[in-house]
Amino acid sequence: MKKQRIIACALAGILAIGGQQALWAATVHYNDSSVTGKAEEWNAYVADWNNLSADYTKVSMTPGSTQNELNFAWYSEGTNATPVVYFGTDPDNLPGFEGTAGAVDTNLTGGAVYSYNYVTVTGLQPNTKYYYYVKKSGVNSDIATMKTGSFDEVQILYVGDPQVGASKGQPQGEGKLAADDGAANTAARNDGFAWDRTLDIALQENPDLSFVISAGDQVNKTGKAKEEEYAAYLSADALKSLPVATTIGNHDSLNLDYSYHFNNPNNTGLGMTEAGGDYYYSYGNGLFIVLNTNNYNVAEHEQSISQAVAAFPNANWRVVTIHQDIYGTGLDHSDTDGMILRTQLTPVFDRYDIDVVLQGHDHTYSRSKLLYGDGQSHGSYEFRLDETGIDYDWDHAINTANSEMIPLSPAEDDAEGAQLLTQFSEDNLCYTLEDSIAGPGGVTDPEGILYMSANSASGSKYYELISSQQDYIAARSQNWLPCYSVITMSANDFEITTYQVTEAGAAEVIDSTFTIHKTTVR
Repeated sequence: MKKQRIIACALAGILAIGGQQALWAATVHYNDSSVTGKAEEWNAYVADWNNLSADYTKVSMTPGSTQNELNFAWYSEGTNATPVVYFGTDPDNLPGFEGTAGAVDTNLTGGAVYSYNYVTVTGLQPNTKYYYYVKKSGVNSDIATMKTGSFDEVQILYVGDPQVGASKGQPQGEGKLAADDGAANTAARNDGFAWDRTLDIALQENPDLSFVISAGDQVNKTGKAKEEEYAAYLSADALKSLPVATTIGNHDSLNLDYSYHFNNPNNTGLGMTEAGGDYYYSYGNGLFIVLNTNNYNVAEHEQSISQAVAAFPNANWRVVTIHQDIYGTGLDHSDTDGMILRTQLTPVFDRYDIDVVLQGHDHTYSRSKLLYGDGQSHGSYEFRLDETGIDYDWDHAINTANSEMIPLSPAEDDAEGAQLLTQFSEDNLCYTLEDSIAGPGGVTDPEGILYMSANSASGSKYYELISSQQDYIAARSQNWLPCYSVITMSANDFEITTYQVTEAGAAEVIDSTFTIHKTTVR
C-alpha cells in the first residue's frame, strides 16, 4: 500500500511564536438555555432547580464488562446503604442483584453523610426491554425502563465535554451565570438543561441507541466539590435508559467524586489519578478501551491496552477513548496541551492495531485523515500540577527527559521560550498520512487510525478553530451549536455521522457519513 510520508511544516506558521498567544480562552459563544429551551420546559427546570441541585442520589448506568452486563452506581443518604438493583423483564417480578457500598468523602457533600453503591446486573439479552429500580437506604426508587439493542449492529451515541457548569460568567437575562455551590450554581442549571435537551433530541432521532460514549469533562469544577454539577448531569431523562461509558477529563480528574458516581468495568488500576484510571469493555463486535490521559504514564496506558486486547482478542473493532485530543483542530488545545501525548500514544495505538480514537477537550468538531506513526524517535512530554496542587499548570509542557519547562504562550520578548515551543511543536510532527482513502465517504482495510474530536454536547463552552487547518484534518466544524455523533458498528463496518442541534431543536448533519470497511474479521 502506497504511503505518503509527512515532512510537512504546515504547523510552523501557527506554532512558531512571534507574539503572545491567548490560551485557554473560551469564545463568547455558548448555549443559553433560556433562549434555546422551550419556555414551559425551561421555566419548569428553573422552578425545580433547588430540589434537583440538592439531590445527589441520581442513578448512573455504565456498560458492563460485556454486552450481557450492566453496571449501576448511586449515592444513598447516611451509612445504611442497601446496594441492590431489581432488574428484569417482568415489572411485577424483578430479581434482585446485590453489590457493594462505601463511604463518600464528606468534604465533597458539604459535610452531609452519603454512601456510594455499586451493582452489576448480568444476563442481558439483545433487543429486550427491561424494568429496574434500586434501593436507596432501604427505600425503593421508581421503576424505570431500558431496552437493549442489537448486539450484531450496534448504535452508539458519541459526545464530547458536556462540562456542566462551564458557562459561568456568560450573560443570561439581566445578570451573569454563576458557578457558586449548590443551587447558586446557575451555570450548572443552564448547562444541565442543555445536556438533557441534546440527549433527548439524539434519542428521539435514534431510538435504537445502545449506549453513550462521553469523551470526558462531564462537569466543570476542577479539584473542588461539585455535586450540584453531577446532579444536573445525571438528571438527564435519557440517562434512565442509556448507559454512559464516561472518560475522565481534566475537569473530572483531581477528586474522588467521579469514581463514586460511575461504576466502570474492568478497572485496570493503571493510569490513575484521584478520579480513577483506565478501563475497558466489550460490546458487540467492538473492544472499547478508555484511558485516563490526565495521567501521563504511557507505559501504564499500554499495559491497559495490552490487558484489554488479551481479554478480547477477537473483537473486530478496537476503539480507544481519551479526553485530550492528540489530533484535534481547536485553537485552545490542539497545538499545545492537546497534543502533549501525541509522540508517545501514536506508536502505542499503531502497535495494538487500534482502529478509531474518540477524543474531546477541544470543544470543536474534527475528523482526521487516516494516520499512523512516522517510525522515528521523539521526545516525551507531560503536564504537572501547579503550586496549588488542585489544578494543572496549563502554561507549561514538561520535557520528561530533563524536566525542562516549555512555555506554551511565551511572552513577545522571550526568545528562549519561543525556541523551546518551536522545538516542541516540530517534535510533534510525528505522524504519517495514509493516502489510500477512496473518497470522502470512507476507506477499506486501512492501515492508519481515524481520530475524531467531539464538540461540546451541551454547548456550555466553545473554542475557535485554529486559524490554519492542519494537514492531518479531513473535516472540521464550529457553528457554536451543541453536537453529537452516531456510530453504527457491525462486523465489517464502522460508520460515524455527526450532527449539530439548532436553536429550534432540529438535528442537522455537519459532516458526511464516514465508513471504515473491513473485508475480513478477526
